[in-house]
Amino acid sequence: MSPLFLFPIFGIASSEEVAKSYMNDVISLMLGSFMLALAVEHYNIHRRLALNVTLLFCGDPLNPPLLILGICATTAFISMWMQNTAAAVMMMPVATGILQWLPEGRLEVHPAVNRFRKGVILGVIYSAAIGGMSTLTGTGVNLILVGMWGSSFPEEMPISFSTWFFFGFPLAVVIFFALWGLLCLCYLSKGSRGVLSCYIDKSSLKREKELLGTSVICVTGPLDFAEKMILAVFSLLVVLWMTRSITDEIPGWGSLFRGRVGDGTVSVMMATLLFIIPNRKQEGEKLMDWNKCKKIPWNVILLLGAGFAIADGVRSSGLADILSASLGFLKTVPQLAITPLVCLVSSSITEFTSNNATATLVIPLLIQLAKTMSIHPLLLMVPGAIGAQLAFLLPTGTPSNIVGFTTGHIEIKDMIKIGLPLKVAAIGASSLLMPTLGAFVFRTQ
Repeated sequence: MSPLFLFPIFGIASSEEVAKSYMNDVISLMLGSFMLALAVEHYNIHRRLALNVTLLFCGDPLNPPLLILGICATTAFISMWMQNTAAAVMMMPVATGILQWLPEGRLEVHPAVNRFRKGVILGVIYSAAIGGMSTLTGTGVNLILVGMWGSSFPEEMPISFSTWFFFGFPLAVVIFFALWGLLCLCYLSKGSRGVLSCYIDKSSLKREKELLGTSVICVTGPLDFAEKMILAVFSLLVVLWMTRSITDEIPGWGSLFRGRVGDGTVSVMMATLLFIIPNRKQEGEKLMDWNKCKKIPWNVILLLGAGFAIADGVRSSGLADILSASLGFLKTVPQLAITPLVCLVSSSITEFTSNNATATLVIPLLIQLAKTMSIHPLLLMVPGAIGAQLAFLLPTGTPSNIVGFTTGHIEIKDMIKIGLPLKVAAIGASSLLMPTLGAFVFRTQ
């Protein structure tokens, strides 16, 4: 929150200008998404989805690669619509619930069992990060990128939810299958199917589902009215996001409002419906109330606002011009080399600081670097933002890593074993897709 008082005191910007950075369309998008995510969590919809999908992928008899694919795909899908940490926290009990059918111990248990256990936990934490790359709401880094692009280049076409999805989703799919291949290669041996079939089958997963069904909020049986309404609101929100701005030939429904409506407008509008629609559980009770919203992570919202304020301060203070002059030597570096280099540097920094903090630090510098090199800023900003999400090596890199590490099933060497080649694959995919698919989607040519 320090930009709110430091920038006016030192004459960088007025308090009015700084305050606007803390509540813009991007932050409205995040605020509405948080409310919807809390509704999904409150009514246990995520656990219903997770168990049903896992049952679908289990196979009969057990197919370990297919089961890991199901767990990872479910985690990635959930992470597309809420923060990575929240997705990991939601899926980890489901994953450990499946693993509880395996015998404990390291020496007396078959090695295939321990390897499978590690693979499942690693799959959950990395799938949460990969799924978050797909959408603007999946992680704060994407929102920081979009916000800084809009504030730095207000005359340019803003990056909408659908625009990012057309690039982020294919990228995430490529990295996701790289993860699945690495997990199968490193943690599933030829004899693992026979060993694991002794402990895990569809009947054991159904028992897990029945145990959850005895809780206060049932995840078995048909959907009740509240769950149907939340899924309907959520589905309508996604449709509105995807169709607000499509192409120049098909402008989308946003053109009806002369461009005044943003993704944040839709997000808050749909979240507001949750405070109006009754849940039909108790008289007068709605789907959501403010008490349920107390878990909104205001620290993330304030961090986003600070990032936007700092980016504006870099420009208005003249620091941007100084940085641009000092980076003149980079004009001689080939463009094909600078893109993977940017992604590598950003992904290295993010191992030691939070993803959002890395993006806040790196993206303003990349804007000036792009101006110095006379190339389209998004050719550097997007790889920098993707690199900030590749915290795959250390538990402290991102909170979702800690969620998996605290289960006790994985060690740092396990994270490095999968995280290092996965990081290389992600950098390679970003470097390949940005000049090709990215150039088409973001019109960088």
